[in-house]
Amino acid sequence: MGRREQMAKRVQTLMDKPDQIRNMGIVAHIDHGKTTLSDNILAGAGMISTELAGQQLYLDSDEQEQARGITIDAANVSMVHDYKGRDYLINMIDTPGHVDFGGDVTRAMRAVDGVVVVVCAVEGAMPQTETVLRQALKEKVKPILFINKVDRLINELRLKPDEMQQRFINIIAEFNKIIKKMAPKEFRKEWPVKVEDGSVAFGSAYHNWAINMPLMQETGITFKDIIDYCEQDNQKELAQKAKVHEVILDMVTKHLPSPTVAQKYRIPHIWPGDIESEDGQAMVNCDPNGKFSMMVTDLSVDPQAGEIATGRIFSGTLKKGTKLWLNNAKQEARAQQVGIYFGPERFPTDYVVAGNIAMVTGLKNVMAGETVTEVGSPMEPFEEMRHTSEPVVTVAVEAKNMKDLPKLIDVLRTVAREDPTLKVQIDEETGEHLLSGMGELHLEIVAYRINQRGVEIRVSQPIVVYRETVAGTNPQPVEGKSPNKHNRFYFTVEPLEPEVLQAIKEGEIKPHRLKGKEIGSALLEHGMNKVDAKGAVEIYENNVFTDVTKGIQYLNEVISLIQEGFHEAMDDGPLAKEKVMGVKVKLTDAKLHEDAIHRGPAQVIPAVRDAIREAMLQAKAVLLEPKQKVFIHVPQDYMGAAMRQIQSRRGQIIDMRQEGDMAILEANVPVAEMFGFAGDIRSATEGRALWSTEFIGFERLPGEIQDQIIRQIRDRKGLA
Repeated sequence: MGRREQMAKRVQTLMDKPDQIRNMGIVAHIDHGKTTLSDNILAGAGMISTELAGQQLYLDSDEQEQARGITIDAANVSMVHDYKGRDYLINMIDTPGHVDFGGDVTRAMRAVDGVVVVVCAVEGAMPQTETVLRQALKEKVKPILFINKVDRLINELRLKPDEMQQRFINIIAEFNKIIKKMAPKEFRKEWPVKVEDGSVAFGSAYHNWAINMPLMQETGITFKDIIDYCEQDNQKELAQKAKVHEVILDMVTKHLPSPTVAQKYRIPHIWPGDIESEDGQAMVNCDPNGKFSMMVTDLSVDPQAGEIATGRIFSGTLKKGTKLWLNNAKQEARAQQVGIYFGPERFPTDYVVAGNIAMVTGLKNVMAGETVTEVGSPMEPFEEMRHTSEPVVTVAVEAKNMKDLPKLIDVLRTVAREDPTLKVQIDEETGEHLLSGMGELHLEIVAYRINQRGVEIRVSQPIVVYRETVAGTNPQPVEGKSPNKHNRFYFTVEPLEPEVLQAIKEGEIKPHRLKGKEIGSALLEHGMNKVDAKGAVEIYENNVFTDVTKGIQYLNEVISLIQEGFHEAMDDGPLAKEKVMGVKVKLTDAKLHEDAIHRGPAQVIPAVRDAIREAMLQAKAVLLEPKQKVFIHVPQDYMGAAMRQIQSRRGQIIDMRQEGDMAILEANVPVAEMFGFAGDIRSATEGRALWSTEFIGFERLPGEIQDQIIRQIRDRKGLA
């Protein structure tokens, strides 16, 4: 029996014991060492050779990942770890650190119960560290901390022991500050990490060693010994005494919760159904004999096996051949193959039970975020996963050969299902296919993957996605007349209250979950005035439509058509046909024909749409542009060059500080000005700058360039 088979057998015996399972992710800022750490953990578990650990980057199985040295897709792996004489099953997900692939992190957070956050000892907690930690805490996922690259503090920065200690204290304090601010209320005292209890470890994933308080007490190794080993270039011996995989997996086993513990507080948070119901109780108790429920968190398409869905099973057992029901798509499917992951390889098993992360094939047209149950027992779907940033960069793609057009449309639909953060628009009229993603790199990778699937494409220069909103309110209600002149609608528009807009974006108000009067109550609670909230009809794409009319005959018969007109106006704003956000549309009056035949869709929709657009123009419609926060670490001598790069791109510098001989710059820069930034900052600082970005939302475009930008967009879209 080979090692793989032995491992699989051990995994299978533990799968049914949820108390001995840990579902965990590894998250960090880009290049802080997640995948190197994952390699070491796999080597320790006997899955890859120890010599290659850290160089092999086993979980970066994609060619582009290896060529660029970054993680693009989250990778799953199951292994067994012996802690204090008892076996535990560890299901691990290695996630990307680059901001363009943050969607993978969000989806992984739904599948796991705890995370190891890796922070580089040299760079400290970076913006993306905070973002991934926030994503974890939002999903009620418990974090522990690994401070990596400690050898560099000793060998490169030559820090003295007390300086090193101070640096560690600062990193831990910053980490705990985020936890105290963002963690669920009931865990704000319990979840901050402490050196004393071993929920913080220090080490070097590249050199295969790590240490924490319990190991120091057990082996007698001190920080002074570690400094000696590093200075004498003898980290190999240190790696024998303080094995990184043992320290990390011991921490995971001791400090991260099992599914039986985690599901008690996570299910009420991620599932909106009745917790006291049979479905709710089965999930809260992680019951392997309860009704089957699973949430799909990831999807990949394999040329041989077809669609492979990865998901977390919250209750029941997934057996091969079971007939399944997709609750969002409202369709049947059959589980053809079920199993677990060993990194890039899949290992089929006969069944997988509650509390595990499983793979399943045969779910046709499934999307990430789907709630899967057995046929005949539907249930309330899980909460939608909210991604931290929005697709703000768009490219047009076209097939080089016309004969590939049908295949291109298929491939585009597939990549959009694999990656929910990617938006694909197929314009049947112009034959143009638009891909919108998180940034330049995201779209480059997608284009590469389309080519790999046998469709050669041409890709346009990237363009930026804008939004439209209003700066004021229209003085008089605007009248919209139907083409037959028998119906009239009167609208005013105004900016949506900032607190309401924030609550919708943050997911505190969940439009898809609210019906009828619940919409008004939610809006009232977040600061909308009583009259507008009471008349609220719907929330659509961060805009609110409210009916403040009194006793108008036949209005309830056409309200759904008025909503359609509202949708059309919000999808294509009046300035440049960009999406509208943050607008409150009020229907103040209406005059309707008594005969239903004269107030059909062809009469109502254009009247409503055109009136809303006209009202927006009268209420000072403005363009909003997407902004990114840019963080630059650069030696003092190159600070001026880095600042010039920011200022030449309409950037505003928010913060400048010094740490040792490094300067740290924080700035807000429009996404439109960031194209080509990587090359320019590299040449301006001779490659000495480390930089990262984070999407911060949409801000108003400066008035002096608004007309020029509107003209450019209208030209590009072929509008008058």
